[in-house]
Amino acid sequence: MNALHEPIELPGGLVLPNRIMKAAMSEALADARHAPDERLVRLYDRWSHGSYGLLITGNVMVDRAQLGEPGNVVIEDDRDLAPLSRWVESTHDAGVPIWAQLNHPGRQSNPLAIGHTPVAPSAVPMSLPGSPTPRALTGTEIESIIERFATAAAVCEVAGFDGVQIHGAHGYLVTQFLSPLTNLREDEWGGDSRRRMRFLLEVIRRIRARVSPGFAVSVKLNSADFQRGGFSEDDSREVVRALAGEAIDLIEISGGNYESPAMSGSAAASTRAREAYFLDYARTVRKAAGQVPLAVTGGFRSQEAMAQAVKSGDCDVVGLARPTVTMPDAADAILSGRIGVLPTHELRTGMRSLISRFVDVKALDGVLNISWNTDQLHRLGAGLDPDPDRGRLVTTLAMLKRNGTATLRPTRGIR
Repeated sequence: MNALHEPIELPGGLVLPNRIMKAAMSEALADARHAPDERLVRLYDRWSHGSYGLLITGNVMVDRAQLGEPGNVVIEDDRDLAPLSRWVESTHDAGVPIWAQLNHPGRQSNPLAIGHTPVAPSAVPMSLPGSPTPRALTGTEIESIIERFATAAAVCEVAGFDGVQIHGAHGYLVTQFLSPLTNLREDEWGGDSRRRMRFLLEVIRRIRARVSPGFAVSVKLNSADFQRGGFSEDDSREVVRALAGEAIDLIEISGGNYESPAMSGSAAASTRAREAYFLDYARTVRKAAGQVPLAVTGGFRSQEAMAQAVKSGDCDVVGLARPTVTMPDAADAILSGRIGVLPTHELRTGMRSLISRFVDVKALDGVLNISWNTDQLHRLGAGLDPDPDRGRLVTTLAMLKRNGTATLRPTRGIR
């Protein structure tokens, strides 16, 4: 049996039927009340027939006053239990487990979406043009956010989700607590690596205290943020060792943030060619992770590379994100042998020499590609097929319509 076909039982008892998961992408398909609507049901119904072993939602926010972008689903209480349950049923009807990715954007809150100053561990702005300086959280506010994560997870279990994933990557709030660049605190929430990781560990423990043992709890973690003086691979390995002592079911490895977007498709050609951007790092933390399975997302395109990664034991689960927006049944295509290499699509900013005088063109490429993929998700949510020929002009216009000029500052969902 091909290694990708093998089921895997997670520590809490959930069995994934195979080793390919649809990784989180920010759909921005909530209704005006930030509840999931029929577009998300259609989108996930489409993915549920794609032979994935697990589907992970994108960017479910825990505070409607702190949004990563317009259109985020928000869970603060059980007011939207019915539409949340319909979302779950769209995958359960096909027998596919689904996890909700819980997130707080921190300083990456979209100004257009929230209309006020974002919050963060410390008052450190993003190093991108126009980024506001966030307000440092008080100790009481930090405790409140931890409780918000726990409440959202408890509601997810009642709604029927099989688990949750805490978004601890890509520059969002958990990452901001972990990084010495963004966490300058000297209290119990910062000052050294142990205290910087306390926020994440408290979120996990509070969630675990509110859900049943069989409900999966996982973490998406950066291998590094690829910024000088920031969250390093050594820091990440220390967090993995700490996570191994908690009751979690999966650690998904990714990397980068919007100031250094290793995760958004703007990686160098040599990096894309070797696939699996973060697999080398994953090998170094296998022992540290103990009995917790590892997933790696970012760059996988060929059946050969995916199967070898699992067969060698470098990771237990392969995450696919961007390929699933143009090929919703990407897992089936790989598992059935119908295709050996998944197609890719990448836009590049025009007039690069001129624009590079004013902005980081690679970061702008990342924003453009994120928006292109969001457009495809919206097409799928509308019941349409993907449009691989969609160009950069129409993509840019759609991006500005959805999010305003704030979109030009890369603070949005992950691919």
